[in-house]
Amino acid sequence: MADTFQLELVSPERLLLSRQVEMAVIPAAEGEMGVLPGHAPMVVALRGGVISVRDNGAESERLFVAGGFAEVLPDRCTVLADEATPVAEVSRAKAEQRLAAAEAALVEVTATDPIERRDLAMSKVQSARAMRDAAGAA
Repeated sequence: MADTFQLELVSPERLLLSRQVEMAVIPAAEGEMGVLPGHAPMVVALRGGVISVRDNGAESERLFVAGGFAEVLPDRCTVLADEATPVAEVSRAKAEQRLAAAEAALVEVTATDPIERRDLAMSKVQSARAMRDAAGAA
């Protein structure tokens, strides 16, 4: 088994990362998920959170994603992110504004709205909280 795999992180605006890495931890919808070379094939939904990349036994990069999907194969992991930004570029003020807007939109949702609308509103709040937390840790 190889010691590395190809990690690609793509957002609608640009390709943020495309290189060999030892490990990546991605914010899967069900929880944090470690990806190593030889991982079983799967497709997972992502929630807002931070992708942590490890090389030479240490964390080498951290990237915030607002959601999306990841395709994991034994020799490659492709992340298709709704939005992605290196954590060092995440603004705490922008994250706070996004959180306030998302919480205000969630308040507008009623119990009679379709479940999809309620889920989307809650997902935006959770993603904004993850962005704020990432900005605080940068």
